[in-house]
Amino acid sequence: MREILGLTQDSPLTRRRWFHDDYFDLFVSQANGGALQDFQLCYGLNAGERAVVWERERGYFHDGANPLKPETIVRRFSAVAHQLPGEVARAVGERLREYAAQGEPAPSRRKRFRRAEWQQQA
Repeated sequence: MREILGLTQDSPLTRRRWFHDDYFDLFVSQANGGALQDFQLCYGLNAGERAVVWERERGYFHDGANPLKPETIVRRFSAVAHQLPGEVARAVGERLREYAAQGEPAPSRRKRFRRAEWQQQA
């Protein structure tokens, strides 16, 4: 996964990051100290259709139809996580393993993942 640089930053208290490959788009927000605040892991051949979403204050959601089994998402993410900065790979990996331990997809929020304006820059 490669990092997309030059993103719009809304707050001096958090840092937005975007990582991309042929299967995933990973959007993360980190506090200044590096702690993960939230992420959206978009997946599939057209990685704009489905996403596992985690927010520190609200927990897990799934956007999009026909979610993959959580363990499938974890396995695919684990195969590429070594390409990410260590703190991002660890934090997102931990959250995804926690998600998979629930045993079923998170509640669905939307029929399709909607990208925020900052997530459409490329």
